[in-house]
Amino acid sequence: MDLENQKRVKEFADEYGPENVVVIVGAAEGEAAGLAAETVTAGDPTFAGPLTGVQLGLTTYHVCEPELKEEFDDAVYDEQVGMMEMVLDVDDIVSEMSSIRDEYCKYL
Repeated sequence: MDLENQKRVKEFADEYGPENVVVIVGAAEGEAAGLAAETVTAGDPTFAGPLTGVQLGLTTYHVCEPELKEEFDDAVYDEQVGMMEMVLDVDDIVSEMSSIRDEYCKYL
């Protein structure tokens, strides 16, 4: 997650309260999705951004996770995500995201 997005996430959490913020990631690999999720839950693991040492504990999902996917209109999801989902290792992404949520999320 780039430094500007870290800053935005922190500002939203400060403004609306971390219990009212859900972060949705769309990385193409489980490891990248997990890194973004870890950043907004446990703090920036690279120690380079605004979330270094900041444990927001935010709820975070990947756009392809079933519990989030069911929230979207099917036609819109298919148009915006459907093609990409066919080439993703969704099981790996779900496993990585679930692990991060179980370990670090405070607001499920």
